[in-house]
Amino acid sequence: MTTTTLDPRTRQLLEGPIAPTLLRLGAPNVLLMLAQAAAGLIETWFVGKLGTDALAGMALVFPAVMLMQMMSAGAMGGGIASAIARALGARRRDDANALVFHALVIAVLFGLVFTAVLLVFGRALYARMGGSGASLDAALVYSGWVFAGAVVIWVFNALSAVIRGTGNMAVPAGVATVGLVLLVPLSPSLIFGWGPIPSMGIAGGAVALLVYYTLGTLVLVAYLRSPRSLMRLSLAHTRLRWPLFQDILRVGLVAAVSTVATNLCIGIATAFAGAFGPAAIAGYGTASRLEYLLVPLVFGIGGPLLAMVGTCIGAGQRERALRATWVGAAMAFALAEAIGLAAALFPRPWLGLFDSDPAMIEAGARYLQVVGPFYGFFGLGLVLYFASQGAGKLLWPVVGNGARLAVAAAGGWLALRWGGDLTIVFAAQAAAMVVYGAVNAWSVAGGAWFGRPGWPRTPATLAARR
Repeated sequence: MTTTTLDPRTRQLLEGPIAPTLLRLGAPNVLLMLAQAAAGLIETWFVGKLGTDALAGMALVFPAVMLMQMMSAGAMGGGIASAIARALGARRRDDANALVFHALVIAVLFGLVFTAVLLVFGRALYARMGGSGASLDAALVYSGWVFAGAVVIWVFNALSAVIRGTGNMAVPAGVATVGLVLLVPLSPSLIFGWGPIPSMGIAGGAVALLVYYTLGTLVLVAYLRSPRSLMRLSLAHTRLRWPLFQDILRVGLVAAVSTVATNLCIGIATAFAGAFGPAAIAGYGTASRLEYLLVPLVFGIGGPLLAMVGTCIGAGQRERALRATWVGAAMAFALAEAIGLAAALFPRPWLGLFDSDPAMIEAGARYLQVVGPFYGFFGLGLVLYFASQGAGKLLWPVVGNGARLAVAAAGGWLALRWGGDLTIVFAAQAAAMVVYGAVNAWSVAGGAWFGRPGWPRTPATLAARR
């Protein structure tokens, strides 16, 4: 293991002013995450033109697609970025370079698992969530195409995480944004047909998405093999070492548990909405895309925060890591709450982008009016989860997500058992968000990163203890 002098980007994470650095690094990262979210929204908008059954079919598949996206980009991607940031902070450049190939191996293996599971068990899963008839048929077509290319999506997100771990948010953002420009004409061309291109229906949206990720992956590979990259993807670092896998997986696997819980909340709520018919599924699925949109937006802050926390902890700067965490938490809460309040006040303009079915819009509006005002707690819990990835301490974020899942599932089940309506089901979702944010804030403020939780443990008190 060799040590090296600090790269200027690493030095900025260790010594630069916290808020301006997070904002500067966060701007391109927000652009990246918005581009990825916009890819899904564009696809949904065009699929919505095929009718409510197609839109409901996509809503059935959406939790599984987002599980893969969040696990590859947020959970395992966070583990990759955290491992690289900590290695760079500790000046272990050779280990950081070797982690690139280890990240690729992990991405390929997990992508193959997603392909196998969803192709074999997809029908049973979507039927359990309330799919039937034409909506189930649409879900199976869309799912089959998307998950056949799961490896490509995993590799793209792994390579993006490698680059983010160095503090470079601009390159992944640029690749995703240029890809989005390509996706805008490609998606409707494949869905509806254009010139010599035949109409593929809902499958066309999935194919366009896979083209987007394939081209993006090729560009990221080229960048990582170029002199401009701080990390190197080369044959010189292909010797596999378990400690490096462990450095990624000890964060990524635990984070994956948290990601599964997040998506189970959406999946369970979709199943509860299924009790009220296809229009309710389509309405909830379309409205909850705004909640999913919060994930990439908050990650715009969480990505650089993860890199800063990981680099600081790798360098032994615990006080700066905590201070950066609370600055990022305040930013994320404000951003998510502003979006939630706007959605609660004006739900129909958002929903009307995708369909005009009155029953769908009514169900979606009810969700946004009940849950939207609590989006700030979701943003708070999520950004603290990303910060905890940087610290390599994820027990309490997993507990927080488990508590969220329990509240959402129990509340929704009781609502249906007692003859309640969708409003009660959505109220349980709102309560679950509050629990999620509160548990994560309590754990970090209580000192869970550096010992047993004990309220309060701030940068000042931590310094005094040392």
